[in-house]
Amino acid sequence: MAQELTFRVGIIGGGPSGCACAYWLQNMCDVTVFDYSSPLRTILPTGGGRCNLAHAEFDFRELAKNYPRGEKFLYSVFSRFSTTDTLDFFEKLGVKTYTQEDMRIFPKSDSAKEVRESLIKNLPPVRFKKERALRVNTSPLTVVTDKGSYRFDRVVIAIGGHNGYDCAKFLGHNIVAPKPALTSLRTMENFKSLAGVAIRDVKSEYGSGDVLFTHEGVSGPLIYKVSSIKARDNFPYEITLDMCKGFDFQTELNSNPHKSVKNLLSEHIPKSLAEYVLGSVLVNPDTKSHQINGKIRDEILERLHSFKLTVVSTSKGGETVTAGGVDLREVNPKTLESKLASGVYFCGEVLDIDGFCGGFNLQNCWSTAYCVAQGILSDINR
Repeated sequence: MAQELTFRVGIIGGGPSGCACAYWLQNMCDVTVFDYSSPLRTILPTGGGRCNLAHAEFDFRELAKNYPRGEKFLYSVFSRFSTTDTLDFFEKLGVKTYTQEDMRIFPKSDSAKEVRESLIKNLPPVRFKKERALRVNTSPLTVVTDKGSYRFDRVVIAIGGHNGYDCAKFLGHNIVAPKPALTSLRTMENFKSLAGVAIRDVKSEYGSGDVLFTHEGVSGPLIYKVSSIKARDNFPYEITLDMCKGFDFQTELNSNPHKSVKNLLSEHIPKSLAEYVLGSVLVNPDTKSHQINGKIRDEILERLHSFKLTVVSTSKGGETVTAGGVDLREVNPKTLESKLASGVYFCGEVLDIDGFCGGFNLQNCWSTAYCVAQGILSDINR
């Protein structure tokens, strides 16, 4: 006969961090997860439906550099639950993984649905209640929902967004105001003629990556990174992109004197971008190469290698994550227990931690969930 578990833990949020925390607690605790929708629904769109569950960086300090908010706080977290531990975790769940050339780690099935089903299948003793948590009371420790109230020995707040923030604020926590991150950007410049054009391996002062032009501005992996780094900057701000890998423009002009400058540039960049650049420096796209003098050549090169954008806002509703959440100064970095409310813990996106694209935000979920579970289990074993 199975031993009755009497130490009760309530977890608010059935996302990646909440379910992972439940997994590590379920054999020692009576666990209840509150989620007003379907558990792990938020994992389904990750990685374009393929679930980019981690990044193949195995040095915890290097891994932490990929978090504009939370880097130093995560040193302790990642030193106790690393990328290697994440891979072992999924191996135990029965999820085989592979690593892409860009170091992103995916399930071999390329299916976020498989990850979701595997994790839920490995939570047989956990109770899921389809209820919306409203607040957490501390005397006694109680989760109050839209359908009732439940007493626990420990409570974990693992739901991002306003529900999690409201619960934390009720306990007296400061919430760092959430801002859109990993999002497309709106620009002052009109790029409608370039909408849908993608440029690979664009360089900037914030790193390199692909850029996609949209009807209202720019998007793509590099732009997501820029938006994350500058999530708390005031608008407008300017970014500079190098849109073209180095080539000897003068030699090509000399070698192709009767070719139009538009066609010459189109061998290195999309034709529509070539037309846009030439128009911006008032050069007729059909101008022959031999007609391009040194001054015009330099203006074209300057535009290609120092392509300036004036960002006026983020694209509405386009963010993947938010920068903001529970102030890390009010959370114990080793156990992730609240410094203000004994017995209450935080994990996942409710914390003021956010990473770049590439599996970093899910790694934050797995690692913080593990640390919370270990913090609670150490209390039981005292």
